[in-house]
Amino acid sequence: MKKDTICRLCSACCPVEAEVENGRLIAVKRKSLAPPDQQLSCPKLLAAVEITYAPERLTVPLIRNRKGQQCEADWDQALGAVTSQMEKIRQRHGPQSVAWLRGMAADWGAPWDYASRLMQAFGSPNIIGNGSVCHVAREMAHHFTYGAMTIPQTKDARCVLIWGKNDRNTCPPAFEAIQQARRQGARLIVVDPLRTPLAEMADIWLQIKPGHDGLLAMSMISTIIEEGLYDRAFVTQWCTGFEELRRAARPFTAETVAADTWLEPATIRAAARLYATTAPACIVDGNGLDMQLQVFDATRAVCMLRALTGNLDRPGGDLLPQPVPARNLQLQDQLPAQLPAITCGYPLFSSFHPNWGLHAQSALIDAILEERPYPIRMLIVQSGNPAVTMTDTRRVRQALQKLDCLVVIDLFPTQTTRLADVVLPACGCFEKTQLNRAALRHNLICLQDQVIDPVGDSWPDWKIVFELGRRLNLDRLFPWHSVDQAIDCQLEPAGITTAQLRRHPQGIRTEPVAFEKYRRNGFATPTGKVEFHSPRLARHGQPATPFENGFGPALAFADQHREYPFIAISGERSSRYTHSQFHHIPSLRRQENEGVVDLHPDDACRLGIGNGDPLRVTTPRGSLYMKARLCDRVHVGSICIGWGWGEVDPRHGINNLTDDSCRNPVTATPSNRGFLCRVEKTQG
Repeated sequence: MKKDTICRLCSACCPVEAEVENGRLIAVKRKSLAPPDQQLSCPKLLAAVEITYAPERLTVPLIRNRKGQQCEADWDQALGAVTSQMEKIRQRHGPQSVAWLRGMAADWGAPWDYASRLMQAFGSPNIIGNGSVCHVAREMAHHFTYGAMTIPQTKDARCVLIWGKNDRNTCPPAFEAIQQARRQGARLIVVDPLRTPLAEMADIWLQIKPGHDGLLAMSMISTIIEEGLYDRAFVTQWCTGFEELRRAARPFTAETVAADTWLEPATIRAAARLYATTAPACIVDGNGLDMQLQVFDATRAVCMLRALTGNLDRPGGDLLPQPVPARNLQLQDQLPAQLPAITCGYPLFSSFHPNWGLHAQSALIDAILEERPYPIRMLIVQSGNPAVTMTDTRRVRQALQKLDCLVVIDLFPTQTTRLADVVLPACGCFEKTQLNRAALRHNLICLQDQVIDPVGDSWPDWKIVFELGRRLNLDRLFPWHSVDQAIDCQLEPAGITTAQLRRHPQGIRTEPVAFEKYRRNGFATPTGKVEFHSPRLARHGQPATPFENGFGPALAFADQHREYPFIAISGERSSRYTHSQFHHIPSLRRQENEGVVDLHPDDACRLGIGNGDPLRVTTPRGSLYMKARLCDRVHVGSICIGWGWGEVDPRHGINNLTDDSCRNPVTATPSNRGFLCRVEKTQG
């Protein structure tokens, strides 16, 4: 039997057809509109059956006994242990002392709403996401510029500017759309410090110095304004603060920034001219912008390129979304107004969106270790592995070990579950039904539908959260006895039900896609226009126009460049793994068996390093050990370190090296994707 659903082995959310025999998953195939010879295969999807039935799966709850051992338990015991600890800490220290950390892992979506509802009904504002280092900080920049995060209309564009994203590895449908645009004659500009397959396809590849994307964006703005290449009619009618942007961009000429960006002035100007004069054009921005100290202003500057050239909300440009009407399930109004969240030091980031919530994740570690603004004593981690993936592993592990109680919800044992007092086994994506809430903003509702029964005694996230709510005497707020009921409640304002979605596996739109909506409604900003200059930011003591006060620190440990002469990045994501997940799957490990440090041959020759030699990479925070791979995909003076391998061996963890002491003042983002380091050969 073949069943339609959505794959969530990564964040691409590809529509797939699952083959099931006798209740068992047999195969999963991605549905694609591309010609057969242009379709991209996904290693993780090919391994979906192996992942689902991996012997390492967590299939029963675990509770740590008095001897410190994790022992098998039933769900009644495990949930009782969790709610007992929550109640005890609430009575002794207040509900705000319990926090929930939501990771990306392989399963973002409606579980964020359910967990938010639970915690805020319990009385704690502290449900924290990972958005300070992934997506949400970038989305905030879009919101402050023109009111919503745009969606590139890649396949209809005549010019595609890809900035810090490699869809060849991370999103097959998006890569296929880029290929289609290229077949139709579209020009391609790629901004990436690494030579990726997309960079090799590009008409212009800008091999940017890590962390310095904001300089490049401002220089392109400077060129476009200086040469009169902007859309005067759109800027005059629909933008505010143009003169402020002109003044801010004036110092960032191509000649001025070239050395600091590792680029040639002529290349910067050529890219600016190609993008500005080839209409329609879209920008595909990605995670490469996210993990930078300057993420907020760098992304704002990239957003302003869209507006300067008149490519906002036009076919082949960057679409402003048409959100699906949906009920907000999060119950923010349940909390006392005077109760601050632990992210209160980042008020703009915590409040820019009605349901994104709190994402300054470094504030969680501050609250545990330094007890500011107050202590966190219990933490529930859902779909995350902070002991590996959060900045400064040593500090994170100290925090996790200091907690009175750590609960982890996951599919597999991880470095984080090994520290947990209670481990709750979760279902995989083919074992449960849920909405991908982020997709609701695209005006296309698709159902991730359960196709097989849960493996072992694992539970879907929604069931875990709902049952915790009932045991905390919150039955009234968790009246649903199935996920279908919860989804129907959330989608009621749109008049859509799960039954309808099952009859339309291709998805349902609540209205046709429309362009130039701002002509009717303006932009969703305080002025109703694109804001090159933001009075809101000025009132909060932040630069109203990007980099109006100059370009600040971009890399961690920059003041110690003599001792740490290399720039390290965490680089391109592997198509075989999702962050720290799936490294134990045999078929995937046969394709990519270990993490490596990419080193330019010129640097290797100077240091006496050969291909495959063992290396030690060091920063003031610690050391990492991996083998060298010599290649020219990296720039001289920089290295790229394999990501996620700290789950396999803590000595391979890139976050042994990263720094959390300096953060973006708006979004709390640390410089964990670009930092200075030392590289040396070891004896193995």
